Amino acid sequence: MSTVVLSQINLSFGDREILRDVHLELYPGRRISLAGANGSGKTTLLRIAAGELSPDNGTVSVPKGLEVAYLPQTGLRYSGRTLWDEAEQAFASIHRLVEQRDQVGEALSSKDDRDPEVGSLVEMFSHAQDRIDASGYYGRQARIERILRGLGFGPDDFNRPCETFSGGWQMRIALAKILLQHPDVLLLDEPTNYLDIEARDWLRDFLTSFEGAVLIVAHDRDFLDHAVNETAELYLGALTVYRCNYSEYERRRAQEMAELVTRYEQQQEEIARIEDFIRRFRYNASKAAMVQSRIRMLEKMERIEIPENLKRMHLTFPQPEHSGREMIRLRGLGRSFGDRTVLSDIELTVLRGEKIAITGHNGAGKTTLLRILGLHDPDYTGTFELGSGVRVGYFGQDVVDSLTGQRTVLEEAEDGCPTELIPQLRSMLGAFLFRGDDVFKPIGVLSGGEKSRLAMLKLLLAPYNLLVLDEPTNHLDMSAQDVLLDALRRYDGTVLVVSHDRDFLRGLSERVLELTSAPGGARFRDIPGDFEFYEWKLSKERETRSTGPSVPSETKANNGAAKSSADGTAATIDRRSRQRELRRAERESERLLARAEEIESEILKLEHDLAIPENYSDGERARELKHELESMRGEHDAMLEQWESAERNADALRHELGVH
Repeated sequence: MSTVVLSQINLSFGDREILRDVHLELYPGRRISLAGANGSGKTTLLRIAAGELSPDNGTVSVPKGLEVAYLPQTGLRYSGRTLWDEAEQAFASIHRLVEQRDQVGEALSSKDDRDPEVGSLVEMFSHAQDRIDASGYYGRQARIERILRGLGFGPDDFNRPCETFSGGWQMRIALAKILLQHPDVLLLDEPTNYLDIEARDWLRDFLTSFEGAVLIVAHDRDFLDHAVNETAELYLGALTVYRCNYSEYERRRAQEMAELVTRYEQQQEEIARIEDFIRRFRYNASKAAMVQSRIRMLEKMERIEIPENLKRMHLTFPQPEHSGREMIRLRGLGRSFGDRTVLSDIELTVLRGEKIAITGHNGAGKTTLLRILGLHDPDYTGTFELGSGVRVGYFGQDVVDSLTGQRTVLEEAEDGCPTELIPQLRSMLGAFLFRGDDVFKPIGVLSGGEKSRLAMLKLLLAPYNLLVLDEPTNHLDMSAQDVLLDALRRYDGTVLVVSHDRDFLRGLSERVLELTSAPGGARFRDIPGDFEFYEWKLSKERETRSTGPSVPSETKANNGAAKSSADGTAATIDRRSRQRELRRAERESERLLARAEEIESEILKLEHDLAIPENYSDGERARELKHELESMRGEHDAMLEQWESAERNADALRHELGVH
């Protein structure tokens, strides 16, 4: 079994140790997700495995003839060929081998059977032919079409010049070429960043059936759960392998983290106790030996550190201003580009507080619709009305263009940040992967991904009551995605989002709008349920299409099984409905409690004003203050009653769902 072996790999940048004694074997059938905090060395390790970067110490052993293919995150562009011709370049080495075989064949045809060179020429010809046959060279046309279609390219794209494709599609071309090479080892750095849901599903299935080894960095939990069978975590330079998918790795790591935190807290208590002893008796001659002993004890103590990426952060962003109940009304909305109609006759009403996922195949018009709703595209037809008091915040895939100049990340984030949140700003920047000195980077030197993260944070800091988000999770690691999801769940405003991350949509959406490409403009479907219900509905529709509209009656056992399945599905849908009710109840409870606290502050101020001599000595002013104070106390009592009712409702739902 051919195996790539990374042995005792060490690498440092300056005084920072990136990789420490890393050992990893990549053999056929092993599919590994490479996990770790931003900056932990994942891309560095991939580049070392690919032979693009040399370690300070250690070895990378690659058997002769073994092919390793590496896909970087960004930076690949193709031009000068059509898409199909560029895909053919994946077989360039086989093309050369065919030429060599033909040359050997010509040489053989000119030799007499008794020529002593004939034996070696026949062996060369046979070896070349075996390699050509094994490469799938003769079936490459069908293979090229299958992989290009799987990654979202249509027949109309096959003859397009490569330079006419955008940056995201350029990376799809690069991915297609790597898959066409059919290497022994695949090294993939964020391959899902530029793929829609359908292309991600296709790639997931491709990797599941891939016979070689895979080492992949990705931030799509659902994708990884299906595509990999092991997870390797880089933490403080060391690599630890968990023989499970990503969700199971997170569960195990959470348990380890809880134990680590306990040990960390115990150690901190011990350190504090020892340091207190040293401070108390440092200048006591009779205790000098004991003090020195404890100083040595501290020096030898192996300090426990808490992983940055496993610290779960819960951030509070400003709540939006109040608006009318109806946020958006679309009537007969359409959008065309030249002769091509993308959207036609869209009818939609969006209500305050809704969390809506917009989904559909690539090219169905999702981004076009979001640009209109985000007030970034006025060239539509039909009617688009915003409700009373609606303020729209838009996050688009081209948002990075608006971030330029020499201001630092911290200065840019402070601009427009509510005063009361300034003390939390560094923590918020850390949650969005700007840690340490990163906050002092000038905007002009940030990468596209860094600018996207900063733009998303700025959007959440502003008091918009309608957020229109196009791929907000791109360039966020799992930890930052969870922070964003948690913030949006607790956000009282309205959210419309396009994302290719199923896990994110399952956690957020309460309604789904589906766009489907069609002649004359996308077909539009409104699904009044969360994303899991939408997925279940799609699976049932696929079953109906494959089995036909009518299903013959079967045995009682089959009927019982079908009923059991239906009951299970109904129970799942009901549970999702109750979970949505719980989220709404918790948001209402938080809102009522926050208002009660505001009223308490106003009551304290009124009591203070009433105690001022010039106020209580003025009869009319004192009566006004007392009347206002009584009114406030009544409102406070009513607010607490409502809060207690909301909490009882939430507690009942938690008990019903088994949530604590």
